[in-house]
Amino acid sequence: MNALTSLILASGSGVRARLLADAGVPFEVQVSAVDEAQAKENFLDPSNGTALAQELAKLKAEAVSKNFPNHFVLGADQVLTCEGRQFDKAETSHQAAENLKFLRGKMHTLHSAICIVKNGEAIWSHNDAAHLTMRDFTDAFLTGYLEAAGDTILSSVGCYLLESTGTQLFDKIDGNYFTILGLPLLPVLEFARLQGILKT
Repeated sequence: MNALTSLILASGSGVRARLLADAGVPFEVQVSAVDEAQAKENFLDPSNGTALAQELAKLKAEAVSKNFPNHFVLGADQVLTCEGRQFDKAETSHQAAENLKFLRGKMHTLHSAICIVKNGEAIWSHNDAAHLTMRDFTDAFLTGYLEAAGDTILSSVGCYLLESTGTQLFDKIDGNYFTILGLPLLPVLEFARLQGILKT
């Protein structure tokens, strides 16, 4: 990599990669091997969604940074909380249905965090939160939604893709669109300009 291609995305998220690519950011993907479940178990305050997302983003970037000296490594994570409960990505459509039934008619919070690590040291971080209120949809709607969405929703902690039919789940959304997608993009672009990854 040269000076203008020195960003590494430590995430296997297709959405995050697409956001960076569409914004014209030069980057490479190196998926982090961090055990998120173990990291969450070790975290002292799992109810603090913002702090947990920040810690996971940092761990992911640190893990990749070990193999890529002198590169900016971007880690990102997103945590969903609702009524004191923290959610993980659903592993099956049945679990997705149960999660969506719990979130139905309620407001939940998406905590998105990003961290840049260089040579094993966290040098920059940012976090943001969005508040989303699901409408009180019917079971029939939920069944149809799950059938239409298929396994794609299993890649999202909230079991929805806001950039597609997931918008039909909501009554109200308060927050940045990029934050909801899992990558607060504008702060990343500002960092990239300051570091010469993008032109000013």
